[in-house]
Amino acid sequence: MMAAIGTRRAGRKVLATSAALLALLAPVATLGQYMTGETDIRLAAGALPPAPPPPTLSFYGTPGLIDMPTAEALPDGQLAFSTAYFAGSTRNTLTFQIFPRLAGAFRYSIIENENAGGGTLYDRSLDLAFQLVEEDRRLPGIAIGLRDIGGTSVLSSEYIAATKHLSPKVAITAGLGWGRLGTYDGFDNPLGVLDDGFDVRETERDDPGGQLSGNYFQGDAAIFGGVEWRPTDRLSLVAEYSTDDYAYETGRGLFERESPFNFGAKYKVNDSITLGGYALYGTEIGITASISFNPKTPPNGFAAGAPLPVLRRAPGAEPLRVTPAVSTALRDVVVTALDAYGLGLDALEISGRRATLRMYNTTYESAPMAVGRAARVLTAVMPPQVDTFVIVPIVNGIPASAVTLRRGDLEDLEYAPDNAWTIYARSRLTGGAAEGKLPPAAYPDDLYPKLDFGISPYLQPALFDPDDPFRADVGLRFTASYEPSPGLVLSGSLKKRLLGNRDEADRDDPSELPVVRSDIARYAQEGDPALEYLTGEYFFRPGQDYYGRVTVGLLERMYGGVSGEVLWKPVDSRLGLGVELNYARKRDYDILFDFQDYETATGHASAYYDFGGGYLGQIDAGRYLAGDWGATFSLDREFDNGARVGAFFTRTDVSAEEFGEGSFDKGIRVSIPLNYLTGQPDRSSIGTSLRLVQRDGGQRLNVRNRLYGAVRDYHRPEYEDRSGAFWK
Repeated sequence: MMAAIGTRRAGRKVLATSAALLALLAPVATLGQYMTGETDIRLAAGALPPAPPPPTLSFYGTPGLIDMPTAEALPDGQLAFSTAYFAGSTRNTLTFQIFPRLAGAFRYSIIENENAGGGTLYDRSLDLAFQLVEEDRRLPGIAIGLRDIGGTSVLSSEYIAATKHLSPKVAITAGLGWGRLGTYDGFDNPLGVLDDGFDVRETERDDPGGQLSGNYFQGDAAIFGGVEWRPTDRLSLVAEYSTDDYAYETGRGLFERESPFNFGAKYKVNDSITLGGYALYGTEIGITASISFNPKTPPNGFAAGAPLPVLRRAPGAEPLRVTPAVSTALRDVVVTALDAYGLGLDALEISGRRATLRMYNTTYESAPMAVGRAARVLTAVMPPQVDTFVIVPIVNGIPASAVTLRRGDLEDLEYAPDNAWTIYARSRLTGGAAEGKLPPAAYPDDLYPKLDFGISPYLQPALFDPDDPFRADVGLRFTASYEPSPGLVLSGSLKKRLLGNRDEADRDDPSELPVVRSDIARYAQEGDPALEYLTGEYFFRPGQDYYGRVTVGLLERMYGGVSGEVLWKPVDSRLGLGVELNYARKRDYDILFDFQDYETATGHASAYYDFGGGYLGQIDAGRYLAGDWGATFSLDREFDNGARVGAFFTRTDVSAEEFGEGSFDKGIRVSIPLNYLTGQPDRSSIGTSLRLVQRDGGQRLNVRNRLYGAVRDYHRPEYEDRSGAFWK
C-alpha cells in the first residue's frame, strides 16, 4: 500500500511539472505566431524552415535570453568573451564551443558589498552545457547545463531547457531549473521519485572551494521560459520569466527584486560585437557587451603572397653534370629563393636523381605550406634529371622528419582537382634521422656560428588577484641567441618594465607546502629589470624515433638548474611518450643571478595522444616542485591556423586542506597565432593560462622548448590535418 501511495505521489509530481511546462509554452508560442503571422499549419504541412541564426548570449555569457539559458549551441569552435553589469554585479565570461554539442565557460564575477562591511566578492566559476537533441523541423533543441560546477557555488544552478524556432525570427524557450534557477516559485524536485537525496540541496560548504559540489539537480525545481524576436538581422528583442530570486544579492542590499519578468534588446554591431540593454526584475537596468570569433574563419584572410609556380622541365632537356662548383652555385640560388619565402637553408645535397634539402621554417604556422613552397623552389632550380625531392625540416638543429616528393607529381598536380589531398597521399613521411646525415660539403661554409638578437614590446597580465582582479605590465624585451654548431643553442632574455601595476601586489597568501609559486607577486615587485632566462640547450637524435634535449642555466624567471628530456615519437604515430628529469633551485626575487636556499628534484613521465580533428590529450605523471606526487591531465583543441584552446587539472597527494583555496590546480589556456590577427605569415603567438587560483601544489617547471611541441607539426597526424595548405 505504501509503495502504491509513493508511486501516485511521484506521478503527480511529474504530471504537475509537465502541465506547467505546457502551460508556459502555450502563451509564448501564441505570442511568437502573432509577431510573425505564422502558424503551426505551415510546419504541419511539412515545409522546411530556414536554419535558425546563431544564438545570442545571456548575462552569463552563454547562449540564453537574459538570465535564463536556452538549448542553443554556438557554432563549433566559437570563442566568445562577454561582460555584463547590473546592480553592483559584474560577470566576465569566456565561452568556448568545445565540440559541436558541448560548450564550456569560465566566468569571473565581481559582486560588490559582499557583506555588511561593504566588502567585494571576486568569484571564479566554470560552466558546462551539452545539447542532448539538435532542433529539427518537428523537435525542439534540448540541452542540459551546469553553472558554477565548483568554487564557492554562489552562482550554482542546473537546468534542462528546450528551444524551438517558430521561424528564423522567433524562438521560444522553456526549461526546468535547480539551484539558483529553482529559488523563485519553486516546487518539490520531480527527481525525488528516483531518490530522496534529490529533495534537499546543501548550501553551506566547509571545504576550501574549487571542488565539484556534488549537489547537482538537488533541491526545489522551478519552471522558467521566454521568447526571442529578431525584427531585423541585427536587432533582437527578448523577454523572460526568471526563477532566480537573487537572495544572495538582495540580502546584501544590492537591489530589490519586485518582478520575475525581464525585458531587453541586443544589437549586433558587426559579425563580432554585440551590445545589450535590459530592464531587470522591475527595478534595475543592465548592460552587456560581447565579442566573439571563430578560429576556423580568420578575420583578415591570409596574405602570404603568391607562391612561385611549379616550373615544368622542358621535354628532352639535357642532364646537367653536377660538379662541386655547380652544386655550390645551385645551393646559393636555393638560399636566395628560400629567403624570399622566409625559409632558411641548412644543407643541400644533389646525388644522382635525388636532391635532399634541409631547411628551417621560421615563418609559416603550417608545416605543409612551408614544405610546399620549398618544393616549388626546387622545381625551379634543380637539374632536369633530379626527379625526387627529400625535404627535411630542421627544428632546433635536428631533423623533425623527412618529406619525400616525386617531381613529376608536383608538375602534374599543381592545378588538378583535389590536388592537396593527392599530393599528400603520394608523399612519404619518414623519421628524418637518416636523411639528416649529409656529407660536410652539403653545408654552406658560413652557416655556423649563428647570431640573432631583437627587441620587442611585451604585455604581461596578472589576473584574479582578490585585491585587484586585473594587473598588467608593459615594457621592452631584449632577446639574443647564439648557435655555435647544429643543435647547440645559447640564449637569453632580459625585460624592462616601462609602466604597469604588477609590482603593487602585496598579498601574503600562507601555504602549508613549500612556497614554490604562491610568492610570485614578490618577483614582480623586485624583479625589474629581470633576466627571464639564460640557458644553454643541446638538442639531439639518439635514434630513428627518438628526440633528446638537455637544458642548463636560468631555466625560467623563478628557477634555475638542469633539465633533461627524451621523447619517443614515431613520425606515423598518434602516440608520443616522454620522460623529463630536472634539478631546480629557486631564484632570488630580483630575477638576476642569485639563488635562494630552496632546491628540489622533479620529473615526469608524459603521454601525448593526437585524437584527430585537432584534439590533443596529454598526461604528465611524476614529482612536482613542492615535492608532491601526482598527475596533470590536459585536453586541447588546435585549429588549422594554429589557434589553440585547452583546459588542464592536476591532482596530487596534497589534500584540499593542505592545498588551500581552490583545492587543486586547474585552469584553461588560450593561444592565438599572430597570423590570425594580422593575416601575415608568422609563427609567433600570444596566449595565456588562466588559473582559478595560483597555489603551490601541482606546480611544474616552465622549461622552454619541450620536445613534443617542437616536432609534432612535421609528423603525419598534424601534417595530414593541415595538408590543404601545401599549394597555398
